[in-house]
Amino acid sequence: MTDIPLAPVGRIVKKSGAERVSSDANEELAKLMEQYAARIAKEAIKLAGHAGRKTVKATDVRMAAETVK
Repeated sequence: MTDIPLAPVGRIVKKSGAERVSSDANEELAKLMEQYAARIAKEAIKLAGHAGRKTVKATDVRMAAETVK
């Protein structure tokens, strides 16, 4: 189980073109999204710290997303 609600994940998949989405697919995508978001967050925290800040800003997140693939 993840912290990300499954219904919005299913809607994202459907908006991307799927007619139907299994609950297993929703759960797997939510798990992967959470792992990816955690990697981005950790990198953003490092960037904020390097800039001498405790607060993570949107620019930190954007820069982190560019480095984490």
